[in-house]
Amino acid sequence: MTELLYYQDAYCQNFDAVVVAVESQDGKTRVALDRTAFYPGGGGQPHDQGELTFDGTPYPVLKAGKEGGQIWHSLTQEVPTLTVGSRVQGQLDWARRYALMRTHTAMHILCGVVWRDYGASVTGGNMDPGSGRMDFEFASLTRDMISEIEAKCNAEVAAAHPVRDQSLPRAEAFQIPDLIRTKINLLPEGIAEVRTVELVGLDLQADGGTHVRNSQEVGIIRVVDYKSKGAINKRVYIELGE
Repeated sequence: MTELLYYQDAYCQNFDAVVVAVESQDGKTRVALDRTAFYPGGGGQPHDQGELTFDGTPYPVLKAGKEGGQIWHSLTQEVPTLTVGSRVQGQLDWARRYALMRTHTAMHILCGVVWRDYGASVTGGNMDPGSGRMDFEFASLTRDMISEIEAKCNAEVAAAHPVRDQSLPRAEAFQIPDLIRTKINLLPEGIAEVRTVELVGLDLQADGGTHVRNSQEVGIIRVVDYKSKGAINKRVYIELGE
């Protein structure tokens, strides 16, 4: 099992680790480590990128992905000398990760505002560094409503909500009202513990991604577009400013 440093400290940028598994194919190498700060992707948040340094040479990490209890790091080239027991140093592409953390928290602000003030469930979503889109179960959505939602989101940014996470036994977590905001519960039955993320005073959801410590770090949220994706499905696009 890989030790997940990104849950212990989402701001961890550099770490030391030991290789526990290696695979090489098609001129590229991928490794599993005993510990990592690379987020493997999930819940709409893309995987991290960065570098693993071995024997003084940095190797770009193109992708991180989770398989079973291990996080695999896919390198852009083959490294024949990298073996089980090798010691490496990891470094995240921090600009990318931090932009994703800000964006993910912004998506929770958007979701919290829409749920609280309009009672609309989430039907989908995705994000890139600094931008994202979220689908809601709205029968109708107007430009005036969009302007109102944007203003409310930025008021919540300015409110400086602390962001907290914790893991709860599944049965206890599902006693929390409205924990699942998606139209369909996407949590697999086999998950015994549920990680929750709370923007204190605004939003509390089941979530497996990384976030900033305080809503103020998100910066300005701009709702840049919206589209109808069906009779009761509306898509909202956001971008972040400073």
